[in-house]
Amino acid sequence: MSETSKTKSTPTEQRLADAVEAAELSEEEVAPSASEPNQPSPEVQALQAELDQAHAKSEETWQLYLQARADVENIRRRSERELAKAHKFALEEFVKALLPVKDSLEMGLTASSQQADVTQLTEGVELTLKMLTSVLEKFGVQEINPQGEKFNPDLHEAMAMQPNNDVPANTVLHVVQKGYLLNTRLVRPAMVMVAKRGGDSPSES
Repeated sequence: MSETSKTKSTPTEQRLADAVEAAELSEEEVAPSASEPNQPSPEVQALQAELDQAHAKSEETWQLYLQARADVENIRRRSERELAKAHKFALEEFVKALLPVKDSLEMGLTASSQQADVTQLTEGVELTLKMLTSVLEKFGVQEINPQGEKFNPDLHEAMAMQPNNDVPANTVLHVVQKGYLLNTRLVRPAMVMVAKRGGDSPSES
C-alpha cells in the first residue's frame, strides 16, 4: 500500500470529524464570552430594587427616631429645670405679700417705744392683722372659727368637755385656737371646748 493511501480518510471518518468540528463551533456560539459579565434576570433586578428601597426607608426611620429621642430628652431636661425653678421660687409672691405686714409690725414696734398711746397702738395692731388676714385669704388660707357650731371631728380637736345645759350637746363652747384650711386642705384643726351632758363625750355624728 502506498503512503498516500495510508493518510487518506475514509468517508465515514470524514463525516465524524466534520460532526465534531460542528459541535465545537456550536458550543463556542452558545457559551458566553468570558469578557462579558453575567446580567441578572429581571426578577433579581426587581428584588434588588425593593431591597434598596427598604434600606433607604429603614435609614430614614432610624434618623427620625434619633431626632424624636433627642427632642424628648430636651423636653425632659427643660421640664426638670422649670420644675426646680418653680420649687425654688414658689413662695416668691407669698413673701412679697407678707413684706408689708412685716413693715407694719416694725413701724408699730418703733412707735410703741416712742409713745404710750394705747389707742393708736391698738389701731396699728388691728390694721396689721387685717393686712395679714387679707394676704392669707389671697393665697387660699381659710380660717376655722367654729364658735357656737356643732363639733366636727374632721375640722376640730376637742381640748376638753364642759357640762352645759344651755346649748345642745357637742356644741363648741369656746375656741382655744383657731384652725386653718389651705385650699380646702386642713392645715391645723381648731382647738375647742365642747359642751356635754352628764358623762357624754363628743360625738362624731
